[in-house]
Amino acid sequence: MDKFTGTMDAARFRGQSEHAITSTDCDTTEGTQMAAGLEDLFGQERPGEPDEAEGELKRALVVAAHPDDADFGAAGTACLLARAGWEVRYIVATDGSKGSDDPSLTPAQLVELRAQEQRDAAELLGVASVGFLGFTDGELTASRELLEAIVREIRTFQPFAVYTHDPEPVIIRDSFVNHSDHRATGLATVDAVYPAARDRLNFPEHIAEGLPAHKVRELCLWGANEPNLQIDITEVVETKIAALVAHTTQFDSDDAFLEQMRTFWRDDEGRYREAFRRIVLFR
Repeated sequence: MDKFTGTMDAARFRGQSEHAITSTDCDTTEGTQMAAGLEDLFGQERPGEPDEAEGELKRALVVAAHPDDADFGAAGTACLLARAGWEVRYIVATDGSKGSDDPSLTPAQLVELRAQEQRDAAELLGVASVGFLGFTDGELTASRELLEAIVREIRTFQPFAVYTHDPEPVIIRDSFVNHSDHRATGLATVDAVYPAARDRLNFPEHIAEGLPAHKVRELCLWGANEPNLQIDITEVVETKIAALVAHTTQFDSDDAFLEQMRTFWRDDEGRYREAFRRIVLFR
């Protein structure tokens, strides 16, 4: 996402580097992280929970096109999952090298700045690790190379749930164009979830590396025109906004901007929600 300063119709809107995070400002203290289940934190509408007796792990993988996209689409949900004791991992497909109008920044400087901004935002949320695939910003396609990289991440991390961009809309809610990198990331991630990561003979070199095939159980897509899951993030909306503001090359932090951000996710009842298109996959 390029630096965001414009306005948006809130009602329409709603609806290979490595970094491990070692600490967090998101409240994951005992009695929250250790004791709270998804029902306690999410309420009536919530993601599914893994069957630990079947070997399913409390892990969620968030795959985003650019630094900041994961926070825009799923930061509140990621924070709630972390509070419930899940391990959340971010993957960023591109290097973010074109996301600025500031003539004083070179692409190389922007790559470094935006990667650090994403690490800082993830730490605020309780996201356990961040990986960068390093594809060139603005030039992403749903290529075999991108597919392999995401399949590798899925097979390595073994997530129960995967969150990413909805690849289908070109125009979202008649409000804005869905960036081509978003669509490419979403499509490659959907294809990675099914069937590529599941079927062992896709990318057979992974077998030689000891990476097992993996069946993701839930796929949640943000930026959907017809979402079917509304996650109440009221408890952590300020943490979500703080994560966005950590992307200083992208977002302003004045009072008007902060209120605009709150308006984006606030519903008619004054609650804050992230919307997803949720697909539950067969075992």
